[in-house]
Amino acid sequence: MPNRKAKPAKKPPSGKGEFRYQSGFGNEFASAAVEGVLPQGQNSPQKVAHGLYAEQLSGTAFTAPRVVNRRTWLYRMRPSVAHKPFQSIEQGRLRSAPFDEVPTPPNQLRWMPIPIPPSSQRTDFIDGLITMAGNGNTHTHAGVAIHIYVANRSMTDRFFYNADGEMLIVPQQGRLLLRTEMGILEAAPGEIAVIQRGIRFRVELLDKEARGYICENYGALLRLPDLGPIGANGLANPRDFLAPVASFEDREGDFHIVTKFQGRLWAAAIDHSPLNVVAWHGNYVPYKYDLANFNCINTVSFDHPDPSIYTVLTSPSEIPGTGNVDFVVFPPRWMVAEHTFRPPWFHRNFMNEFMGLIRGEYDAKAEGFVPGGASLHNCMAGHGPDAETFEKASNAELKPVYQGDTMAFMFETRFVCQPTKFALETSELDHQYFECWQGLGKKFK
Repeated sequence: MPNRKAKPAKKPPSGKGEFRYQSGFGNEFASAAVEGVLPQGQNSPQKVAHGLYAEQLSGTAFTAPRVVNRRTWLYRMRPSVAHKPFQSIEQGRLRSAPFDEVPTPPNQLRWMPIPIPPSSQRTDFIDGLITMAGNGNTHTHAGVAIHIYVANRSMTDRFFYNADGEMLIVPQQGRLLLRTEMGILEAAPGEIAVIQRGIRFRVELLDKEARGYICENYGALLRLPDLGPIGANGLANPRDFLAPVASFEDREGDFHIVTKFQGRLWAAAIDHSPLNVVAWHGNYVPYKYDLANFNCINTVSFDHPDPSIYTVLTSPSEIPGTGNVDFVVFPPRWMVAEHTFRPPWFHRNFMNEFMGLIRGEYDAKAEGFVPGGASLHNCMAGHGPDAETFEKASNAELKPVYQGDTMAFMFETRFVCQPTKFALETSELDHQYFECWQGLGKKFK
């Protein structure tokens, strides 16, 4: 490899509203950073303008039905194959299916926030990936892995792509700048970003430190849920999803591409930035979404509806109505139910629930569940409000209440989430979690 010094990437100024986006979910987008590059009337001309290479990125099988078929044509300075061979590298605390390091307990589990390493311990997005739980199998494209990321520095001379699944990124602290092959996405706490399987990217920090959650989806691509009786509108509206516009890097130097492939991390040397796509068109595109735009549906009469009404995105399975994983959010909303216990009811579930908190308080827990923390309630594990919340809600005046300072979410999946060895041994595991229900004494008369 030529021994060139890497040129630093140009950083846009931080803050909201400084990046251009295209609006819509699953659209056929077209974008060019240089005028006249996109071929007209065909995908792969004999010679692409400006000496670029044409390359197709297929996120589904060629013969997938048109409604779910995802692919994008890229017009780039060098094809993605132009790198040295991959070599296996250290996994750190990243794990993948099968999740069989330790037996999975049936207990309710809760964790305090994973600490962000000190600045002396230089940790970028890849170094800071910590797997908490997962299920399924990367070989059969079923299941998920759930990670926490902690970082205190940007990725500058290495890039990443995930061949095992798409990544739903939920920032909790610190803004991220996601430089992808298709362009730039900014993701702040309160927003989500999705980078699909195979798309190359690197992560810059727009703040000093960053922490958040990741659902690595091995299954069918995330999509908007059907609305059924709700009708044509509501929940997450397609126009609020934002895709990037073409933006390329023309950098040469000593770089590395890191990939997650069949559960392991691999790295390959490359002498140029792989984010060298000058133009593209297609519908296999990373995107972001501001959770503040979620149009909540809730009761205006009585009883607490099922949490499925808060589904933002779903990855369906082969069983109708049973998600490989659903991404569910509990945002600010009005609570107006009459003669009703308003917090979530006590519950045992066929599905498995991994919860996180971005900000504020979750209405089912008076204390202990804090921003950056997490909980896991697996199949048929009883869960619900703690004793303090139960007493307060049982005796509250049932006037309209605006639940404003909150943003909780849930990854709900059909398979049991099996915790990693780290998750069950870390000092952040709350061994007294069960105590929050011990005050629920007998009230029968």
